[in-house]
Amino acid sequence: MPFTIVRQDITKMKVDAIVNAANTELQMGGGVCGAIFKAAGATQLQAACDKLAPIKTGEAVITPGFNLLAKYVIHAAGPVFRGGKSGEEEQLRSCYLNSLKR
Repeated sequence: MPFTIVRQDITKMKVDAIVNAANTELQMGGGVCGAIFKAAGATQLQAACDKLAPIKTGEAVITPGFNLLAKYVIHAAGPVFRGGKSGEEEQLRSCYLNSLKR
C-alpha cells in the first residue's frame, strides 16, 4: 500500500489516517498531541482512547478521527530515550511498524 509523507498542519489534512505520538495511557498531551485532541473533539477522542488504554511502548491503536478531516487517528506509544541502551531503537522500530499495520 503506497503512502506519502507531507509537511503540513496534521489537524487539517484530509487523509485516511494521521499518527499521534501518544503516551502509554493514551491521555491527551501537549504539543501536536494536544492539537490533535482539540481538533478532533477532546471529549470524544479521549473517551475512545480510554477504551483502548493502556498500551505498551511500541504498540499502536486506532480510533475514529471524529471532527478531524482524517478518518482515523493512529495512536503510537514511542519510547522515552534513556541513552540508547534500554531498547529504545527496537521500541521505536516497533512503533513505526505497528502504526503502518493499522
